[in-house]
Amino acid sequence: MLDFSFISPDDRGRIAAPGHIRPRVVLTAVGGSDLAGRRQRVNSGTSADPVPAQMTRLLAALAETHDQADFIRLFEYYAPRIKTYLRRLGADDATAEELAQEAMLTVWRKAGFFDPAKASAGTWIFAIARNLRIDRLRRERRPELDPDDPALVPDPETPPDDALAAGQRERTIRAAVATLPPEQAEVIALSFYEDTPHSEISTRLGIPLGTVKSRLRLAMNRIRAALGDGPTPMEDLR
Repeated sequence: MLDFSFISPDDRGRIAAPGHIRPRVVLTAVGGSDLAGRRQRVNSGTSADPVPAQMTRLLAALAETHDQADFIRLFEYYAPRIKTYLRRLGADDATAEELAQEAMLTVWRKAGFFDPAKASAGTWIFAIARNLRIDRLRRERRPELDPDDPALVPDPETPPDDALAAGQRERTIRAAVATLPPEQAEVIALSFYEDTPHSEISTRLGIPLGTVKSRLRLAMNRIRAALGDGPTPMEDLR
């Protein structure tokens, strides 16, 4: 179930009925097959693409259409991951839940500011969550807060040249991942996109743990070769 109670009545009215929302009910209520057709056109030919690439397309489409079905898919994918990320930064469960919902509400309201040429959906959304966490800590003025902590210093505005280079690097990585053999792309998606432990990947795919690690190593070597540089940071794959 999705809890949209955090959204103001005006915003909530534009994306779904109040309360707990079931995606299938929303699809039927807001247009049925016509809405499904719009989603199919947005995602046409992407079923084999990495999930983050699909999310980036959905976010770009949301900026233009404010399609509630696209928002639900983004919410379902990113909200639990944001919560986990915030817990790792030290937030308690209730705060992480609240900030995750606030981050997704910001995504809904500011989707028009997203530029897929500069960042992936994950990079953009996690930056929103991180900045909300920083703002919350500053407002609370906790004694243990260290203003010099690098994790609490907002990212400086990226120079145009750097943004262009980062966008090119991301496109190169996406292209490299798209050329991987299916078995390597699968373990890359599970390990980096879904943060699945290697042991769980082994169990889910029914292959030895050593095979999982071998496929990941081969995939990373291909991606590094495509980049023509050193190790690929994990966040570049999101």
